Amino acid sequence: MKTRELEYDLPPELVAQHPVPRRDASRLLVYERVSKRVHHRRFAELPDMLGDALVVVNDTRVVPARIPIERPNGEVLLLERLDEEGLWEGLARPTRRLRAGKRYGPVELLEHLGEGRWRLRLDGEPVGETPLPPYITEPLARAAGSAAAPTAGLHVTDEVLARLDVERITLHVGLDTFRPVSVEDLDDHRLHGERYEVTPAAWERIQGASRVLAVGTTTVRVLETLARGGRLSGRTDLFVVPGFEFRRADALLTNFHLPRSTLLALVMAFAGVDETRRLYRLAIEERYRFYSFGDAMLVL
Repeated sequence: MKTRELEYDLPPELVAQHPVPRRDASRLLVYERVSKRVHHRRFAELPDMLGDALVVVNDTRVVPARIPIERPNGEVLLLERLDEEGLWEGLARPTRRLRAGKRYGPVELLEHLGEGRWRLRLDGEPVGETPLPPYITEPLARAAGSAAAPTAGLHVTDEVLARLDVERITLHVGLDTFRPVSVEDLDDHRLHGERYEVTPAAWERIQGASRVLAVGTTTVRVLETLARGGRLSGRTDLFVVPGFEFRRADALLTNFHLPRSTLLALVMAFAGVDETRRLYRLAIEERYRFYSFGDAMLVL
């Protein structure tokens, strides 16, 4: 697949800068793959559309992982905890002015791994800011919960959750969720692995379910990794692109994704390339809100 096939034009004003005040009041574009019908609903109506589907969510917790540093002025973005003794992998900038073996506030840089990635040691627990994608340019509201994880699960309230049959898996989201594809051919794009964990009881339920709704692209990657014989815990670098055979995800709930992103490629693999383009054009015409704090799409 050529990366240019992942491009589309989006009016800047449709990039959501804040979550809606009540999360389940966000809009929900529903697409039925068999009939090709489209419905415009509200997220609070999700349970009415799922029947007996088992809803699988990623329960990873976002840490305050963006740590400012001084001299030189910059920041460290924690990507993955490597052990319980403060060892992490992260991004640091300005990388060219940083040195291995030096301490920058609570962070000691140990080894440069390339592409701005470092192995580092952190004193104590992360006490920085919640990382946000670069297209969030406005300050977040001060209300509690306004800096919740920017994922498909952002829309889920306790009221919606209470009406769903839910199972949980864990995938610790890394750099690739936010990194755009820069190569011309998608086959040349390299995915960094991400850690995941699934309990034996959870996988037993998921395997035995008649239908499974995956909440978010990260959940799809874990389900399809295990469906291909992956261990219940480990790392996955599964790259889902058009032509992929889905073995356990029967439906997908996701937000509207960035152009030239691996997440959009996954949606195209699930819904079809031409159909995804059509749905995105329709969402733009209907003034849906896009990206992390935006509205959602349900593919059945």
